[in-house]
Formats: sequence, C-alpha cells, structure tokens
Amino acid sequence: MPRFLVGLCLVLPFAPSALLAQLVSPNDGGFVPVAIPSGSGRVVIPHSGMQSENDIGIRSRTLYKIFVPAGRPEGSMGFGEDEVTSNTAQPVSGYFAETPASLACLYAQVSVSAECNPTTATAVASGGAKAIAIVDAYDYPTALADLTAYSKQFGLPAPTASTFTVAYENSSKPSPDPDCANYGGWDCWATESALDIEMAHAMAPSAHIYLVEAASNDNNDLFAAVAQAIALVQAAGGGQVSMSWGGAEFSTEAQSDSVFTGAGVVFFASSGDSEGTIYPSVSPNVIAVGGTTVARNPSTLAFESEVAWEDTGGGYSLFEARPSFQSSLSSIVGAHRGVPDVAAVGNPRTGVWVYLSYDNTYSGTLYAWNILGGTSVASPLWAGIVNRAGHFSASTAAEETLIYNNAKASAGFRDVASGTCGYYEGYAAVSGWDPCSGNGAPQGSAGK
Repeated sequence: MPRFLVGLCLVLPFAPSALLAQLVSPNDGGFVPVAIPSGSGRVVIPHSGMQSENDIGIRSRTLYKIFVPAGRPEGSMGFGEDEVTSNTAQPVSGYFAETPASLACLYAQVSVSAECNPTTATAVASGGAKAIAIVDAYDYPTALADLTAYSKQFGLPAPTASTFTVAYENSSKPSPDPDCANYGGWDCWATESALDIEMAHAMAPSAHIYLVEAASNDNNDLFAAVAQAIALVQAAGGGQVSMSWGGAEFSTEAQSDSVFTGAGVVFFASSGDSEGTIYPSVSPNVIAVGGTTVARNPSTLAFESEVAWEDTGGGYSLFEARPSFQSSLSSIVGAHRGVPDVAAVGNPRTGVWVYLSYDNTYSGTLYAWNILGGTSVASPLWAGIVNRAGHFSASTAAEETLIYNNAKASAGFRDVASGTCGYYEGYAAVSGWDPCSGNGAPQGSAGK
C-alpha cells in the first residue's frame, strides 16, 4: 500500500497573478505557462512539521512544507521517475520550481539576467570555502547519493569526500526517522536533511558540508549535535551552522542560548512557517532567517519582485531581550528580540526543487523529486551565500553587526518592502527592517 503524505492541506481561495504559475507544458523543447491560476495547488504540512503542546521546549519540528501543483492526484508523494526529463533547467517535464541556477540569479551569486527565468537559467554559483554544518535529526541513509543526483541534474560539482561528510551527535549512527517508514520519505526528517544540504551546496558548492545527525528530534539530542557541528566547523577553520528546525517559545529558553556560541562559527536558524516566533531563531546568538515570496510575471516568468510571505515566522520574542545589534530598532522592537534578521524564498507556492530517494519508492516507481518551501529553504540558502562571500566572521554577533550596518545600503541587500505577515496579517513589510523579512534578501556577496 502506498504511504501517502499526511498533514494539514491549505488551499488559498485565489492566488495573486504575480505569483509563479506552477504548471507548464512543453513547446518546441522549451516551456510556456499553462493558463491556470498562478500558484494553483495545495500546501501540505508533513508529519514531522507538526508539534503538540507536550513537545514545547522538549522536541523540535521540521520547517518545510510541500507544494502539490493543481492536477496532481490527492495524496501525491512527489514526481515519478517516468516524469523526469534530462532538461538541466527543470527536472520534471511539465512543472517548474526554483533551481540552483534561478536562485543564484535571483540573489546575484552569478551574473544577473533580466528575468532569472527558472526554465532557462543554467549558470550556477561557484566558490565557497571552509565549512557549513547542517544539523538535523535522525539518519538520512541516502544523503550522499541524493546530493550527487541533485548536483548532476543541475550542473553543480559532485560532492566528494573533501566537500561532504555525514557526522553524528556521538560515535553512534542514529536510526532513520520512524515516520519515514510509517508515512513515506517525503513526510519525515529525511526530507529536511535533503533540502538543507542541497540548498547549502547550491550556493557554496566548494564549501565542505557536514550533515550532523542527532539521535532524535529531542532538543537535548539536537543541541548535542550542534556541539558536534561547532567542533567540525572550527576544525575546518570557521564557517556556518544552519538549523532548519524549532518549536514554540518557552519561558526557560534563554538558558539554552549558550549552545549557539563558538569562536569562528556563525549560526543561522529558520524563523518558522506560521505566524509568531519560535526557538531557537529568537536566540540572540543566531541569525534568524524568514521566508519571502518570489513574484514572477505569469506569462513570461520574468522576476518582478520579492514580497513578504504571509506564513513566515516573525515578530517579537516573548522571553528574549533585545540584543545590542538591534539597538537602532528600539523604537520598533522595544525591549524584545525582533525576528527575522534576514530572509529569502520560503513560500512553497514559489518553492524549490528537492531530490530525495530514501523511502520514496511506491509500487516499483521512484518518486524522488518534489517542490518544497518553508523557512527551511531560506536558512541553509543564507548560510551558503554568507560562506561564499568569504568574510567568515569571528562570531554570530560580529556577523549580525555586519548585516545590520550594511543593510542600510542598497548594495548587498534587496529590501522587501511590500506584503504582510503575522497574526491577522498584522505586520507589514516596509522600507528597512520589519518583522516579515528583517533586513531583506541577499544580493551578491557585499555586506555579509
């Protein structure tokens, strides 16, 4: 019996015309939009992304969402290998999402074309150095094979022993997430790991990526994996740690802030995929990364703007005090830590391609490609871009100071100044910092 995706399906009653039209059809070897509502389809929260009240302060959840385009079967678990094309711009015939090339163009990691069209862009980012550590829960058995397949599809350098390593919270390899067996590979922590390593590798393909696997999604295990990630990054001469997970804030959270400290290490954390604030992104010792929507012309797919994603996490911490790097925002955030600090694509309706083969074979067919979103995209993306910039700050505080000082200039950042987010859409994206997109999205390597 196939194991279908479970979760809460969210269907918008309408979609703005500027959003991506998610279904396309071949036309003389190329792609043109089909006349359907832009972003038409449904959004699914995976089982690993659900949190109960009993989990708060004890266990963390994943922060990705799955986009199922209009016309796909109910319970669709990705795209079958019979739908895969050799076209390096888009892996699945008839559908599209953002790729390493279109993301590199959008965020000026390569020469920027006028459109950054995801169906034609092929130039990928190069560079990166030292280390990026990705911290996730449970073992991901096909990590190397999947990253290799993803890289081959999009023309990225293949991972090698000097650029990719799987490490563990302790000396013992953890078991895979039991939800993978219960619900399928797209519905568990393996997807989080695949998304994270692929986004980091896409932006900094020469950096050594460490996938550090915690024994479980218990915070104690995840924090122990963070400690291992710090040691690996420091041994490589410095770099970044990305954490695309979290949970609702809790009154004693500040006692764990010291976990996210280490000389020569800069920490990134996803700000969440629903209204409000989560931990650890609100920690003053991490760079909180929110999500945006990429608006494209529905006819030409030309990039038009980047706007706030209504479901991004953001706002003002319940328990963390305003850090020194936000002193200039005291009239906005008051005495509390404001998040996010920065942002990048997160809306699953304008999502990214991800490859994951683990536990995704159904009735003899492999369903290894899917379209994902969430702030789980944005955090490793930012970690890769900062790595590629080559500055390698001595600490998160130093990197935060660099970002807040340089975001005031137009070069290096795209100010996301339109759209809304938060409870009752109560926050508005404005010029400068706001609780939807922070200081904005990255542009090139300057100021990072």
